[in-house]
Amino acid sequence: MKMNPMILLSIGIILMLAIPLYLVMASNNNEGNAAKINNGGGSGDVQKVVIGFKNFNYYPNTITVKAGKPVSISLDPSVTGCYRGFTIRDFGISKYLQTPQDTIMFTPTVPGTYRFSCSMGMGTGTLIVE
Repeated sequence: MKMNPMILLSIGIILMLAIPLYLVMASNNNEGNAAKINNGGGSGDVQKVVIGFKNFNYYPNTITVKAGKPVSISLDPSVTGCYRGFTIRDFGISKYLQTPQDTIMFTPTVPGTYRFSCSMGMGTGTLIVE
């Protein structure tokens, strides 16, 4: 049985659109990806955050820290490509973390919810400052 070329073309186009859409939607399923940072309780303690890569996004992609205490963010070896270019626009942070030893240090002072992303905006997450 011969298939009409237009039908084959239509099926191909639908698949080319559906597969990336599915991958984006699957990577945005973020339930259970929240992390609360344990900073040990002292007033000068650095809140250390290590972020990895899972399901085509940062993991965890929701991070909670305390206002007024220094935060150190690093990316583990699972993070590659543009995801190593880490940005928090509201804090003026944009840094390429070439190795897992590279860190971003800052002290959030205003409680709120802030977005972070990779340099291209493909990977995203939320920083909650309490």
